[in-house]
Amino acid sequence: MKKEQHTYDIIVVGGGAAGFFAAINIAEKHPDKSIAILERGKTGLQKVKISGGGRCNVTHAEFIPSELVYNYPRGEKELLGPFHTFMTGDTIAWFEERGIELKIEEDGRMFPVSNSSQTIIDCFLYEAKKHGVEVLYNYSVKSIRTKNNFELETNQGNLSCKKLIIATGSNPKIWNLLLDLGHTIVPPVPSLFTFDIKDERIKDIPGVVAKDVKVKVIGTNLESNGPLLVTHVGMSAPAILKLSAFGAVELAKLNYNFKISINFIQQETEDCVNSLKELKLELAKKLIYNSPQYSLPKRLWKKLVLEADINENSRWADLNKMQLEALAEQLTNAIFQVTGKSTFKEEFVTAGGVDLKEINFKTFESKLIPNLFFAGEVINVDAVTGGFNFQNAWTSAFIVSQSVNLEL
Repeated sequence: MKKEQHTYDIIVVGGGAAGFFAAINIAEKHPDKSIAILERGKTGLQKVKISGGGRCNVTHAEFIPSELVYNYPRGEKELLGPFHTFMTGDTIAWFEERGIELKIEEDGRMFPVSNSSQTIIDCFLYEAKKHGVEVLYNYSVKSIRTKNNFELETNQGNLSCKKLIIATGSNPKIWNLLLDLGHTIVPPVPSLFTFDIKDERIKDIPGVVAKDVKVKVIGTNLESNGPLLVTHVGMSAPAILKLSAFGAVELAKLNYNFKISINFIQQETEDCVNSLKELKLELAKKLIYNSPQYSLPKRLWKKLVLEADINENSRWADLNKMQLEALAEQLTNAIFQVTGKSTFKEEFVTAGGVDLKEINFKTFESKLIPNLFFAGEVINVDAVTGGFNFQNAWTSAFIVSQSVNLEL
């Protein structure tokens, strides 16, 4: 049955992390105001549910705003001020005040001690109910008009509100509605993806990790450092994911077909040649194939040795100049052809969204339309993997809640 038009003080479009966080924080301070969350799905908080393999990577243990912003390929400059208002420590405190303790893992990622995303979901649902936030599921927004109030046409009837918060993430339909209102939308392209690579050097060795490599995209200024993981279809882990995030726009223009060079040992080629000459003397009688060096995994070392045209029975003493230089090249400047991309686990992150120039980052309010606010990934902000996208959601949503509060 269609619902009659209903007016709220505040409507939040999008029942994800940013939407719930904004609504709850507003409702806590203004119990007399009517607040509704519109969620197009049967349930909300789906990204929270699948994040971190079902554990929910709530944030990252980086407590200095000027350092935290480096993890945002788009939004680095704009988020510096907001992070001084609400960032990692505030996120930890917010959840602790509601009985949820977070833990820091070795790589800096932070999860609930329960190791379950359901802990975060239950918290949001409880807080929303406690503070009288109305959560409307299966509500899809068809149009938005601005008069004295915002008029929203939905699949379940018309709604209106004094203040409107858009927290729909990467939703093309909502972006189109914002276009109709006069906003500029930066075209979306995938971010946070793994590289598809078919190459004999990584064939049959999925799971192998090189702990500290440098990766460059040939013909560009894109490069990154960190661990590299060989997968069934190519390469992943932070060294690759950072490249995919910071190079999202550029790699899309290349149609995900490009070459990368990998320095597996973080040495200059010439220095590597010299160190291999020393190893040739020290390990003269040993088989090169069975003598992995530079802390490289054995299976990867063997592949690189064979690629340098050194057979399994060659001893270090047998290395000729050409082979020695070829091995140094494989170790410090191995070229791989990337032929496509694959989604990183269940992460769905895109670059693109509402143009940052059209947003007041002191309030996250539209510069074009009064009383229209944005939170989360609906704007052209995205981050590398590790809890940073959620931190953007918490920060933007909290500042929206403060900005709305000032005007209510």
